[in-house]
Amino acid sequence: MFKIKIIALGKFKEKAFLELEREYLKRLNIYAKVKAVELPEVPYRANDDLDRVKEKEAEKIIRQLPEDGIIILLEEKGNLRNSVEFAQFLHRTGGLGKELVFIIGSGIGLHPVLKQYSNYSISLSPLTFPHNFARILLEEQIYRACTILAGKEYHK
Repeated sequence: MFKIKIIALGKFKEKAFLELEREYLKRLNIYAKVKAVELPEVPYRANDDLDRVKEKEAEKIIRQLPEDGIIILLEEKGNLRNSVEFAQFLHRTGGLGKELVFIIGSGIGLHPVLKQYSNYSISLSPLTFPHNFARILLEEQIYRACTILAGKEYHK
């Protein structure tokens, strides 16, 4: 059974996102222990230094990282994988017995300092998604990967 932590900046405000997350976490229950950790975004204005805002958000994320986890950044320029390749990646990394930690930044992205802590950088798509939607996509893809690994019909 995989142990997965999803660290996300920002809270779900939309009821639809909350319901979708509840559904995927319920489905994942038989394959993985998944914990979603929501961290508050750092508020900013248009004329603020966005790099400093990202740095403050990174500090919050770093405090949540386990000492021996496998850290995976979700980034626009990360490695693309199809669903089967993602399942194989999950099998390889999750099979090491360490907690898999997926990090989703806020709407302004992640600070580069997080690369020092990460083991992998992945992209869900070449398309750009709102960070809350990316969280649902990640949870669905984790579920899809688990069903692929279990030989279930969900993926077909």
